[in-house]
Amino acid sequence: MNNLPLRSRLTILTASAVAVAVALAALACWLITRNQLSNQLDSSLKAVRPDPTQLVAAAQNCPANPQGGQVAPSFYTVRLIAPDGKVCLVFGDSPIPATAADIAVADGRDRISVHDATAQNGTPMRVVTYQDHLRSIGFTASVARPLTENNHALDTLAWVLLAVTGVGVLGAASAGLWIARAGLRPVDTLTGTVEHIARTEDLNVRIPVEGHDEIARLSTSFNAMTAALASSRDRQQQLIADAGHELRTPLTSLRTNIELLERSEATGRALPPEDRRALLASVKAQMTELASLIGDLQELSRPDAVRTPDVVPLHEVTGTALERARLRGPDLKLVADVRPWFVRGEAAALERAIVNLLDNAVKFSPPGGEIEVRLAGGQLTVRDHGPGIPAEELPHVFERFWRSPTARSLPGSGLGLSIVARTVQQSGGEVTLTPAPGGGTLATLRLPGAPTAPPDDPAIT
Repeated sequence: MNNLPLRSRLTILTASAVAVAVALAALACWLITRNQLSNQLDSSLKAVRPDPTQLVAAAQNCPANPQGGQVAPSFYTVRLIAPDGKVCLVFGDSPIPATAADIAVADGRDRISVHDATAQNGTPMRVVTYQDHLRSIGFTASVARPLTENNHALDTLAWVLLAVTGVGVLGAASAGLWIARAGLRPVDTLTGTVEHIARTEDLNVRIPVEGHDEIARLSTSFNAMTAALASSRDRQQQLIADAGHELRTPLTSLRTNIELLERSEATGRALPPEDRRALLASVKAQMTELASLIGDLQELSRPDAVRTPDVVPLHEVTGTALERARLRGPDLKLVADVRPWFVRGEAAALERAIVNLLDNAVKFSPPGGEIEVRLAGGQLTVRDHGPGIPAEELPHVFERFWRSPTARSLPGSGLGLSIVARTVQQSGGEVTLTPAPGGGTLATLRLPGAPTAPPDDPAIT
């Protein structure tokens, strides 16, 4: 059964269910009809009362068994039964032997007996034996009627019901096949689309959605899945293209510097010490930029898998990030007001995000400038006093590899803020960059607190 196509299985199951239902209904109809016919026959037999005078005369002539005299309609058989089982046929085509039930009525143990019997000529009979005044002369009366009419009617009904059942099963199979085809047509469309996508890798194909049933929900979910896959593939291709573009510049610079060193060694003409130091410093800076870019790419390539977040003390993470920022901007003044706040997330990822915000502020702060950092009530703000970000560039600051035209000469890969946005989003928060009053840029990071109440920690300054 499991090896059959779904359409065939639905057809077989539908036909089988209808066949069972029709068969049970037909059987119930036949049994009810048989019971009604049997009750009607019993009622008619109980209502028959042969002429007592004729019965007495027949009893007196027993065992001569006269068969003359019309004491009952022709389709009835009337007989007399003695307590010892002797039978005298009063009227009928063939004698009916007395049964134990008949004798029980004849000897007074039962008042009436209704049962089936078979005449000597093989005719099935329905028999009613009842007590009457003939017991005073040693007999009781018994009336019988052939079951031929009832059996013929029941046989005819059985054949009719069998034919109806067969027609019903065939009709159910046809209807089941039609329903299976109509019901599975959207599934066939979905299957064809999936096969087309597997064959061509075209994720832009969409399935038409009709109605609001389960198939429509499945089609909607499939369309959403293919759209997500297409978007993911586009982002991946864009990431590869952008990464290749960003890697080209430091690699070209490294190759140029290394070729200069190689040419100097090959020709035997040493570079002036100042030029050699500058060249090595450039190589070191390019290597640092490459390492930073590769680290950013690794961070962005991590899958957005569902992780169980830990309770992270954001104030401690911010303190560690501040120490790193002071090393990167030793001539800058960092003013911090950090209050205790606990969040759910990854400590390393949150530290990297805050470091990126601080690096951005360090990069654009003027020499000897001041950076203000404040954490209170789940809101972390980083404010610098640099040139600020033009309003038309603010919508792009969190895009991958996007760099302001005024900042393209500065070191960086354009991935820092996109990593910040991704990390904050994974922790259930939000981050924004806005112009600060009086000049500069204000970065605001909001993260929901952990459900457990944190202890009171002193502020970090």
